[in-house]
Amino acid sequence: MATFFGEVLSVYSRAVEDDGEDVDETEEDEQIRRELEEKREVQLQWSPEVSESLKCGNKLQCSDLIVAVGHNAARFVSVYVLNSAKRDAVGHASVWNERSRAVAKQNDEESACVIYRLKDNPSVLVCQVTDYIAEDQLFQWTEKVFSCLQQRALNVTVLSDSSVAEYKTADYLCCSSAPFLRSLHTKGSIGQPLCPALEQPNIVTGLAAAVLSHCQVHCIPAVTYQCYSDVIGPDQITMETYKPILSRLAKSIQLDPSPNANANCKFVKVTDIQSNLYI
Repeated sequence: MATFFGEVLSVYSRAVEDDGEDVDETEEDEQIRRELEEKREVQLQWSPEVSESLKCGNKLQCSDLIVAVGHNAARFVSVYVLNSAKRDAVGHASVWNERSRAVAKQNDEESACVIYRLKDNPSVLVCQVTDYIAEDQLFQWTEKVFSCLQQRALNVTVLSDSSVAEYKTADYLCCSSAPFLRSLHTKGSIGQPLCPALEQPNIVTGLAAAVLSHCQVHCIPAVTYQCYSDVIGPDQITMETYKPILSRLAKSIQLDPSPNANANCKFVKVTDIQSNLYI
């Protein structure tokens, strides 16, 4: 370092770390990082019967995989698919992250999603995911689930909830008609679209995007139906927006097109107005 008078001084810069310092802290940071990565690892558990079959090198025979992401998507599947069909819970995926920990029960239980197999048609699997999966866990989740499935002749349908605030359009009056459906599919997907395609520059995010990307890379026919709603949380009108998809699902599974009112009330939570100026 040179002074104004040209004198050269040997000055230690605080912006440069000494190689001999903070070694213990670095090792401690690495250990904490490893422990955190292990804790954030997606845990996939199958039923004893399925586990034994997977250990023998067999994969789950699956012709149709239905993935419902979000409260309204999951409740739609519960009312119209799982309510009328006998099913077994064959899989359980659990994740830990900051948001799932925040919404967990009183104790810090791990969040979970459940994979069902229909008894009437064992080749149909239904996965309900209502918990948050972090970005660094999406690839893990997708790889672990699909690695257990027979991917030949597999068709994937994804139902995903989204906020209308995330929908980008030049005509914002169309958002007043929320909830509404948009679709995005892989190149291998066949059949007529059941709703308008998702317009650019809108994108699919989260688990729906991870599943769709996996299917695109591995040439698996897949389509995502994204429901844009202006209501946060379970809502009957938003849930029934998925009804056009019943015609696609009916090709492979038996549905309940007209569930009774008790079935709807069981899965739809009505939010009461707590305060109102006119009350």
